[in-house]
Amino acid sequence: MERVPILKIGDILLVSIQIDMSDQTAVTLQEDLAERIVATGCHGVIIDITALDIVDSFVGRMLSTIASISKVLDAETVVVGMRPAVAITLVELGLSLNGIRTALNVERGMELIAATRDDDAGYADDPEDVESGTAATSP
Repeated sequence: MERVPILKIGDILLVSIQIDMSDQTAVTLQEDLAERIVATGCHGVIIDITALDIVDSFVGRMLSTIASISKVLDAETVVVGMRPAVAITLVELGLSLNGIRTALNVERGMELIAATRDDDAGYADDPEDVESGTAATSP
């Protein structure tokens, strides 16, 4: 059985899907990715689908499931490299990729995750700080 490689770049995991996704490969990827998120403490997952010519309903559901698992484990998911034909197919199939943000390429995906992380860093840990006006507004 083939495995999809998961690379660590800083605090982001990069998943580059270069093979046709069978049911077993998808399940294995979900398990491997969940384990890697926990083991590394990464806060971002980028799934590169540039090599996929076709994304059917199965792959769409798999991407949504991975995003949900990642979110529960405190990691934001961004899908990158979607071809126009793939986007059209997803829309025509009525598949909404809930919980998944998209970007044109890996670089933009990394920027999107960094921006999300920066937004989250500005929140107050203590509700009393918000009430007293002493909450930090920047990292």
